[in-house]
Amino acid sequence: MDISRQDKNPVPNDLDWEPVLTTGQPDRLHLCSLILSAADIPHTIRTDRAGNWVIFASSNFVSRATAEITAYDQENQNWPLQPPAADNFNPYFRAQAILIVVSLMLFYAVTGPWTAHSLWFSHGAVDSTQILDHGQYVRLMTGLTLHADLVHLLGNCFLGGFLLHFYFLLIGNGIGLFALTTTACLANYINVVAHGPGHHSVGFSTAVFTVIGILCALNYRHYRLTRPERLLLPLMAGAAMLAMLGSGNGTGRTDLGAHLFGLLAGLGMGTLLGLDRVFRLRHVVKLQFILSLLSLASVVISWNIALRL
Repeated sequence: MDISRQDKNPVPNDLDWEPVLTTGQPDRLHLCSLILSAADIPHTIRTDRAGNWVIFASSNFVSRATAEITAYDQENQNWPLQPPAADNFNPYFRAQAILIVVSLMLFYAVTGPWTAHSLWFSHGAVDSTQILDHGQYVRLMTGLTLHADLVHLLGNCFLGGFLLHFYFLLIGNGIGLFALTTTACLANYINVVAHGPGHHSVGFSTAVFTVIGILCALNYRHYRLTRPERLLLPLMAGAAMLAMLGSGNGTGRTDLGAHLFGLLAGLGMGTLLGLDRVFRLRHVVKLQFILSLLSLASVVISWNIALRL
């Protein structure tokens, strides 16, 4: 439609025409005219004395013409859709995953593999009898830092370090470490209750599966539409860990139950962390710093208590 060639009279000569829209925007004029044409509503376009364009509809179609334009405006009031805001969160310190992996390796160099007379394992391994009957709950934490043998350690450090790196980049060092330790301890406790007295286990793999659960929940809530591949990566890493570690690595000191409960507990924690109000706390630097110190202190304090029992 060539607007410049429309009749410049302020109103149509035909008295059966009534105005339904006045606009100074050419795009709006073309759009509304297209809407009316699609609905087979007779209409014409004129300009008023102020230079605005006026759409006139036949008097028998005025109500319908108004309804069509109003309906279109309501259906498209949020169009065009705005792209999701970019995630601009970046922790100041990005090597925490490496530090954790190195710390586990150095600690293994001190403790060595599981032996019957090892002070570290006798006082720090997850022992359901000692936990349930004697209240030695610090074992839920200390057991995460022990490994039955070198293969067990390397499996947790290699795949666990990969997942931890992206986990801390997503949620932050302090909140991430605090959520990891508390949820992994909870998973260990559920596993102890499920097995009853006489069960022993060690290993960071419970915490790794906790991270997998948290990542799955967070990625599903915040990235399932824009980056669906982020949901699959932690699951693939978890499958690789299961294939590598199996249900106990042949030692009987790690178990599939700890992995399962770690994953389930992680899904619950990830759902909580994914709430918008909680997720925004990532940007509070002071909170991240305090939770980092609290989490690291809890590991040291747990070992101090365990070695005195």
